[in-house]
Amino acid sequence: MPKALIVYATRTGETESIAQLIGEGLRMSGVETVVADVKDIRKESDLEGYDAYVFGAPTYHGDMLKAMKTFLFLAEKAQLEGRVGGAFGAFGWSGEAHERIFDTMKNIFKMKMVSGPLRLKASTLGGGLQMAQEYGREVAGAVAV
Repeated sequence: MPKALIVYATRTGETESIAQLIGEGLRMSGVETVVADVKDIRKESDLEGYDAYVFGAPTYHGDMLKAMKTFLFLAEKAQLEGRVGGAFGAFGWSGEAHERIFDTMKNIFKMKMVSGPLRLKASTLGGGLQMAQEYGREVAGAVAV
């Protein structure tokens, strides 16, 4: 059974909610999934053994949270090249974080990324529930290929 790791940074809990919904979509597609707060990933070995990785953070003052930036430096050393990847984020105004995470995974880590990042407006998760689950299914589909 394929395995996926979703790592998120959050300020208000919105990004964690999105991570859990993406996880549901992966699980519904038969992918064993672990959802982890970025604070719980401390070493490269915490990233070993997964077929897909989905990273997410909210946009805060036009950027991703510092915890996610620090995590990405750690992930860069984890040999994720060729693995399936996705990125997501919640935003209030501008929403740059998810795109920067996605681009880092694609261009720096050389991962096999899904069609694009998932971007959901904070406080409007109602309509985003289905979008987040579908994103999980898209990642699962890329693992199966």
